[in-house]
Amino acid sequence: MNKQIYNLLLADDDEDDCIFFKEALDDLSAPVTLMTVNDGVELMDHLTVAVSDLPDLLFLDLNMPRKNGHECLTEIKKIDELKNLPVIIFSTSLDSEIVNTMYDKGALYYIRKPGDFYKLKQVIGNALKVICENNFKKPERENFILQP
Repeated sequence: MNKQIYNLLLADDDEDDCIFFKEALDDLSAPVTLMTVNDGVELMDHLTVAVSDLPDLLFLDLNMPRKNGHECLTEIKKIDELKNLPVIIFSTSLDSEIVNTMYDKGALYYIRKPGDFYKLKQVIGNALKVICENNFKKPERENFILQP
């Protein structure tokens, strides 16, 4: 985990959420680049074409058109070239059953999208810090949900 700049990929169909995410990263002055895709089909097309240049971290929204985040995570974990890609679920939902399923399916962390920009910036900053400190290792279930 000694890279200078981390490449992030955000899969989210909400244009405003993508803009806020980018603005939060900019405000944090985090050493990252950000690419966005707008639905699950676009995500999977991108990942399967870019297997030699995968992002360091994928932020994955659950509720997307054409192919949802749950379907994408399941597919990612079944493809040998993608199965080790660190995935953070980034969703408005915080249903415990969904959270447990995402943990069991192999997501690295789960973040509930905050409605407030300051909290968004805080939770993204916390996520990047925790992931770097833990060297992308999956936490125990009680530490799976990241809070602002």
